Amino acid sequence: MNPTRVIIMGAAGRDFHNFNTYFRDNENYEVVAFTATQIPDIEDRTYPKELASKLYPKGIPIYDEVKLAEVIEKTKADVCVLSYSDLPYDYVMHLASKVMALGPNFWMLGKKKTSVKSTKPVISVCAVRTGCGKSQTTRKLAVSLSKMGLKVVAIRHPMPYDPDLNSQACQRYGSLEDLDKYRCTIEEREEYEPLITNGIILYAGIDYERILREAEKEADIIIWDGGNNDFPFYKSDLEIVITDPHRPGHEVSYYPGEVNLRSADVVIINKMETADRENIAIVRKNIAKFNPKAVVIDGASPLTVDGYEKIKGKRVLVVEDGPTLTHGNMEFGAGAIAAWKFGAKELIDPRPKAVGSIKDTFEKFSHLGIILPAMGYGQKQINELEKTINAIDCDLVLIGTPIDLTRIVNIKHETIRVKYDLQEIGRPDLMDVIKPLLKEKGLLK
Repeated sequence: MNPTRVIIMGAAGRDFHNFNTYFRDNENYEVVAFTATQIPDIEDRTYPKELASKLYPKGIPIYDEVKLAEVIEKTKADVCVLSYSDLPYDYVMHLASKVMALGPNFWMLGKKKTSVKSTKPVISVCAVRTGCGKSQTTRKLAVSLSKMGLKVVAIRHPMPYDPDLNSQACQRYGSLEDLDKYRCTIEEREEYEPLITNGIILYAGIDYERILREAEKEADIIIWDGGNNDFPFYKSDLEIVITDPHRPGHEVSYYPGEVNLRSADVVIINKMETADRENIAIVRKNIAKFNPKAVVIDGASPLTVDGYEKIKGKRVLVVEDGPTLTHGNMEFGAGAIAAWKFGAKELIDPRPKAVGSIKDTFEKFSHLGIILPAMGYGQKQINELEKTINAIDCDLVLIGTPIDLTRIVNIKHETIRVKYDLQEIGRPDLMDVIKPLLKEKGLLK
């Protein structure tokens, strides 16, 4: 029998993992193409033969998803497999309808065939949407476990944006210099730098079974640090999922965030200090309905702003985490909250001065307003971000990204960073739910 011809629809993350775990060595299938979306400049590449298998001596072509109909016709595909995340349900079904109207079946792969088993305990940190607060949760968890004397290794959901995919198969980050070594984008740095500066070893890349086996060599316990609202690549001993009451209802209306909500052992309601009570109640009600067995932790992400007194009365440009604003659909983040809290005179609209792909971002994501997303998926885009910032007439730039943006962007204006950390409210807290696991695994007496 001829193998089933497959197109994997992705965004340089879950798509490669689904291929590696389900299709790579399976002679019943032939992956004829990947398609790519969400992330700029990742199409027109090839998934290299070195990362594929002997079944793919020429590698696998990657096309822009806008060419999906053309690719289906060209490859005579039998199946299209949805393999990216943070998608509203109506988008998923419109996409499914498009695929099925063109002829192929439409598939989504679950945990059973794509989760890799570790020899070490694994705690996963995921979310129901991009921008809920995974990063500060992972950071607090990693630092807390490290202070207990455990060797903690974090493994981050993939972001292989560099054109050389071979160099990204298995990356180990132990210092800030490694960020330059691997030519990290702003998006990668936003996730990696806070962990590295707290002394946590971090792995990322493309081949997540290989990554896991390397991490196991130096870890007592592994933290899976999720991306977007994807579910874990590893079989988890404890699943922690973050929700966001600034977007009530999204926890049960976005794919695959509801997968995370339903499978969570622990659900954190984050950002409660800045959310409306009614919205918190909606999230709490949905948790009780869709996963009544989950332990619920109330949480906040209080701001730390060194030099906050300089904000009052100033004309401020706010720069926020890019993905949180774009496919996360947020209109503001920590930077804007700090500007309002500390009395900024005005938030300057960056749109009239936006150039290149930054201008394109505002046009693509129509909900964006007077907040500038820190887009930087490659050096060209980083340069365009720098030009945009420096062209704006403002008194101060308020940076709400998780990194020191001035390390990679030469900003001529005075800058102030807004930092934020997870803070549990009352009991239970993270240690209450983690200590039983540590005792079970022999890591705590």
